[in-house]
Amino acid sequence: MTYSTETLTQSDIWAASADIATLRQNLLDLFCELAYQEGDFVLSSGQPSSYYINGKQVTLHPQGALAIGRILLSLLASDTQAVAGLTLGADPIVTAVSVVSAYENQPIPALIIRKEAKGHGTKAYIEGPNLAEGAKVVVLEDVVTTGQSAMKAVERLRAAGYVVDEVISLVDRQQGGAEFYQSVGLRFEAVFTIKDIQERYRELGN
Repeated sequence: MTYSTETLTQSDIWAASADIATLRQNLLDLFCELAYQEGDFVLSSGQPSSYYINGKQVTLHPQGALAIGRILLSLLASDTQAVAGLTLGADPIVTAVSVVSAYENQPIPALIIRKEAKGHGTKAYIEGPNLAEGAKVVVLEDVVTTGQSAMKAVERLRAAGYVVDEVISLVDRQQGGAEFYQSVGLRFEAVFTIKDIQERYRELGN
């Protein structure tokens, strides 16, 4: 599905005003329409797959980003002091949550974790505001398969002195990620499972 840049009608601006349940349903439809594909693919983990989820088709979509920001903000504990994620997949997600949090008068900064240290200046792994040692940070991810990508972000944040005990993903492919997080003492929550997406994909006649 190709995104149209035409002026939005009232029915198109659901992400700004809908309740969380409606947001979730409409976001699920966006994943089915824009991000989910069936075929022969090789994942970043090296595993073969009969389907692929290109989360950035939704996280960089204007309505998708706003819906994601609102939904994920509603899932954060009240003592969350920042959200963070591994570049590139998490970049638009943590940004969306941070922007929405400002509109909701509960501002939460966003941190982006580099895969390799910056090669100049501070040579930092973490981009974003400097937080006090011990700050509680929640790691966000677009799609979790084995859980290793988000774990890199957890490790970098902990090495910087932050407290990280939770990972939230938009989609859980249910291929071991949840079990991995449990094994290392991390709480894990996903907005959707792959089963949710595949069932809705069929309902929409794809």
